Amino acid sequence: MSCTKFEGRVDIFDFVIKKANGIKGLVDTGLENVPKQCIQPENQRLDKNQLQINIQESIPTIDLSNWDDVNAAKSIQEAASKWGFFQIINHGIPIEILENLKEAGHRFFELPAEEKIKYYKENAGPDESVLLFWSAIGEKDEKVLEWRDSIKHGCNPGDDSNLWPPQTRDQVLEYQKWAIPLAKKLLEILLKGLNVNENIDGTLEPLLMGTMAINMNYYPPCPNPSLTIGCRRHCDVSCITILLQDDTGGLFVRGTKDNNWIHVTPVKGALAVNIGDSLQIMSNDRYKSVEHCAAVDSSKARISIPFFVNPRLDTVIGPFPQVLENGEKPVYKQVLFSDYWEYFFSKRPSGKASLDFAKI
Repeated sequence: MSCTKFEGRVDIFDFVIKKANGIKGLVDTGLENVPKQCIQPENQRLDKNQLQINIQESIPTIDLSNWDDVNAAKSIQEAASKWGFFQIINHGIPIEILENLKEAGHRFFELPAEEKIKYYKENAGPDESVLLFWSAIGEKDEKVLEWRDSIKHGCNPGDDSNLWPPQTRDQVLEYQKWAIPLAKKLLEILLKGLNVNENIDGTLEPLLMGTMAINMNYYPPCPNPSLTIGCRRHCDVSCITILLQDDTGGLFVRGTKDNNWIHVTPVKGALAVNIGDSLQIMSNDRYKSVEHCAAVDSSKARISIPFFVNPRLDTVIGPFPQVLENGEKPVYKQVLFSDYWEYFFSKRPSGKASLDFAKI
C-alpha cells in the first residue's frame, strides 16, 4: 500500500484506529517517514540532542532475595522518596513467566488486523475494566498519534478472562498470580515507611489494590524516532505500577534537575516499579510520582507490560492519618478517587499538574 494513502488526516485515523490496523499496520505498509499525524509537538519529543540525557545517573536496583532484610525495605522507601522509581531483582517471579508474557505480547500485536479488531472498542473510557485494544491517541482535540499499540486486561473480580485473546490469556493469568502478591508486599513495605502498619488484606485493600489491570504496549520500529514518541511524558494515576520491559530499552524517567532524563537500562529478569499520584497523595508528598515517557527504536519493536495497581473508584484518597499525627500539615484534601481519575484522564498528559486537583 502506498504511503501517499495516508496524506489525508481522516484516512490515517480510519486505517490505524477504526480498522484496527494500529501503528503496527502502518509500519507494515513500508512507510519511510513518520506521517504528520504522528509527529509530536516539540515539547513532547525526547530529542537526545536537545535534552540532557543523564547516562551517569541511574535509578536504584534493589535485590529482594531476602524480603525480611531491613536494608532492602529501607532502600525501597528511600527510592520512593527520592526518585519515585526503582528496579527490583530476585523478586520471586520466575523468569520464564516474564519471557512468556513478552512473547504473548508479540503474538497478539503481530496478528492480522482482522483478528485484532475483534478486541477493539471504540470510545471506551480509561476505566474500561475488561479488555480494550487500541492504538495510542493523544488528546481528543489535537489528534496526534503516539507510536504505540496497546491492549488492556482487567484483573479484578468480575472481569471475564474468557474475553481476552487466546494469544495472551494464559500468560497474563499466570503472571497475575505472581504479580498481585508482589504488589501487596511492596505496598506493605512502603506503608511501613509511613508508619501505616495495617494489613492490606483488610480495610486498606480497596484503597490500595481496588482496581488492577495489566496492559501490553507494543512500539513498532519507527523511521524517524526523534519526531514522535511511544508514550508521552506523564505520571501514573496508580498507587504503584510494576513494569516489565524487554531488552530494547526506551523507558526514561525525569531526573532531579530540569530537562534531565534518566534512561532505565533494562536488566534481565528485573521489574521497574514506580509510585503513582494516588500514593503520593496518601503519603502527603513523602513518596514521589514522577514523569516518565517511552522512546521508540528505529530498528526493533519494543514491548512493555505495566501492571497498574489503583484504588477502587468509590474510595476516598487523602493523606494517611498516621502521616499527619505529629502535626504535619496536609498538602492534599480528601478526594473521591473516581473524581481524581476523571480529572487525571481529561488532562493527560499533564505531568505533575493533575495533583493540583487534590491540593488544599
